[in-house]
Amino acid sequence: MEKNNSIEELKKALVDTLGKEYNDLKPEIQKDVDDFIQKSEAKLIRWTTYVADAVLTPSELEWLLKSQQAILTLKALQAAGISKIRLNNIKKRILETTFTLLISTTLK
Repeated sequence: MEKNNSIEELKKALVDTLGKEYNDLKPEIQKDVDDFIQKSEAKLIRWTTYVADAVLTPSELEWLLKSQQAILTLKALQAAGISKIRLNNIKKRILETTFTLLISTTLK
């Protein structure tokens, strides 16, 4: 995984995807995506390198990403008064989009 390009692509993909689904919350989504990327960047790079080197399988990567749900606090969205159900749906979408993008860029 090329650090700068892939991380920037991931940020853009997350904000674009979630921004379309939750247009009224785009500023909050941007803040929370930036926070998630900042906390996870080193792990994401390491894990995708392992997938590229066949040390990890895609399903193991997916499991590792799901383990990151706890650090997805979505503080900006919580402050905007979003329900827990909606927050969980957004978390799930962030992890799904992250997995899809990482696999597609790693296994080119």
